[in-house]
Amino acid sequence: MNGYFSIGDWIVIVAYLGGIVGLGVWFGKDQRNTRDYFLGSRNIPWWGIGVSIVAAETSALTIIGVPAYAFAQGGNIMFIQMIVGYVIARIILAVVMVPHYMKGEIYSPYQLLEQNLGVGPRRLAGAFFLFLETMAAGVRVFVACIPIRLMLGEQVCSLGGLVDPILGAILIFVGLSLLYTYIGGVKAVIWTDAVQFGLFLAGGLFALFFIPSLVDGGWTAAMAKASEAGKLVWLNTHFTFSAPFNIWMGVIGGTVMVLSTHGAEQLIVQRVLACRNVADGRKALALSAVLIFPLFLIFLLVGVMLWVFYVGTGHPFQIPLPEARPGIKSNDFIFPIFMMTEVPHILKGFLIVAILSAAMSSISSAITSLASVSTMDFIKQIVKGRDEEYFLKFSKYSTVFWAGVLVFTAWLTREVTFVLNAAFSLRGLTAGALLGSLIIALFWRRLGARATMIGMTASLVVMNLIYWPANIPATKAWWMATFGAEVFWPWFTLIDTLVTLSVAWAVSLVAPQKNPAPTA
Repeated sequence: MNGYFSIGDWIVIVAYLGGIVGLGVWFGKDQRNTRDYFLGSRNIPWWGIGVSIVAAETSALTIIGVPAYAFAQGGNIMFIQMIVGYVIARIILAVVMVPHYMKGEIYSPYQLLEQNLGVGPRRLAGAFFLFLETMAAGVRVFVACIPIRLMLGEQVCSLGGLVDPILGAILIFVGLSLLYTYIGGVKAVIWTDAVQFGLFLAGGLFALFFIPSLVDGGWTAAMAKASEAGKLVWLNTHFTFSAPFNIWMGVIGGTVMVLSTHGAEQLIVQRVLACRNVADGRKALALSAVLIFPLFLIFLLVGVMLWVFYVGTGHPFQIPLPEARPGIKSNDFIFPIFMMTEVPHILKGFLIVAILSAAMSSISSAITSLASVSTMDFIKQIVKGRDEEYFLKFSKYSTVFWAGVLVFTAWLTREVTFVLNAAFSLRGLTAGALLGSLIIALFWRRLGARATMIGMTASLVVMNLIYWPANIPATKAWWMATFGAEVFWPWFTLIDTLVTLSVAWAVSLVAPQKNPAPTA
């Protein structure tokens, strides 16, 4: 596919890659201690953090998979119902949780567990995050690198024939993200996120208005054709625990899910912790709530416009759709193919950069959050008597280590057979345990540390029993015959949270334990 590039397109791509690494290094200079490295010295403006929150949760998987969902046969824009819950959750977090984050100076939400329950729940929650974030981020990296490999070509992604092209693509983008993350820490990540958000938002807007210009009758005719085909249906009021998306999944499931991802998982909470004060933390979350809805709507409508262009008007694909393969479906290649074959040169380069931006922002966010938890929630609590210079150096080594783990995990997860659902589902296995433990620590601490840890462990077991039998070929037929349908990922966090709280409550009744005194 890279035969469709011109010299101008390559200049845009190379200039972006070099520029974003240079920008991250420049913004992240002068790191003197772990406070600078993991909290950005707490002097980053709230609007930069708000934009970074959205960029961190928007991966290349989103930009590729969301249009593919709307394009697919029977597809529409009903995914937008999930975003209703995304907005509600941010409002709740801004009001309820931000004041807790800003009491003193903490590096992760898991410190709140130690302050109120003891060190055991903190370490268990940190371990849950490290394990599942590695898996979920690995899926995102691998899936993003499949179309990137096709766009940039075998020669580039194989590093001149030295490695498998997919492995080469993984190494390129994890390596480039690591460069500025290693040097600049979270400050570099936040500022590069802000730039990258602008790039993929601009790319989505361009595609949304460019595609109808290729259709007779323009935007009006394209929307009319999409409406006739049911592609603009956005509301489903029928309650189900299985697909398709419905408003209850959004308002209930989506809200609880984002209460966890943005309130109890370090990937996003790290950004809020970098705010100067409560007011800035609330404004950053509010800004992310304002941005997230239109962002997803844009990429859903891009998928609708792609359907109008290719199916509604019968325009042929200039490159045949590749067969589905582990990690990605045929429809997930449609947006990249459109970029390569229908968009004018130079502009084509900028659209490719939009996907690269989303890929790099999600990679750097994962690396810095994993390094933060491993350093501050584990090593700094175990290794005593060391100065800040030692822990800053260890933080950078930890950043390199987790980049290597992501490369390894991305390569291993190439057998995943679904694109949009995989990362959401994997994160859902522990999201409720993290949210439930935080609820107990802040509002129900009389249950105690032991009950909390048993509840968290029980929820992990239950979620694995729900998730894997329905997704492994050997047991899927039995699951469907027994239960009729698999539980859809928007409900995972709610179920997980309820199990955590219920089991912890039951344990506290059977074997009550006196709460440990706060340690901080």
